[in-house]
Amino acid sequence: MELGNIEKILEKYFEATATVNEERTLRAYFSQDEVAPHLEQYKPMFNYFSKAKEEKYTKQVPLKPRVNYYKWLSVAAAVVLAFGIYFGNQYQETKRLEQEKAEYAYEETKKAFDLLAENFNRGTEKVAYLNEFEEAKQKIYNNN
Repeated sequence: MELGNIEKILEKYFEATATVNEERTLRAYFSQDEVAPHLEQYKPMFNYFSKAKEEKYTKQVPLKPRVNYYKWLSVAAAVVLAFGIYFGNQYQETKRLEQEKAEYAYEETKKAFDLLAENFNRGTEKVAYLNEFEEAKQKIYNNN
């Protein structure tokens, strides 16, 4: 292989513009026993890439799923939030109804007291007339 061509491909390789075929050419060149002395420093790198490509992972991959507690924790938090909103709204609605009933009872009690006060005032007017009558009677009886 031409040394000038290899140097150009190597330059393209380090600039990350080399094609797959050009990379294969470089691996093939550096796997030879005879490499130009000034390119000898790249030989271990390309030999490593060739060997690494042939390596395979042979260990058994455990398929037992790990329990992901964060997912369940987020589901539980969403459920608690939903229950909180539902029962919170029920509680607020109950409080609002109690407040309305209390206001209605207050208004009715206020009306009853107004009616009682009106009737009580009528009674006190009658008592005032009785007091005047009593005073006039006393004047009549005391003058004679």
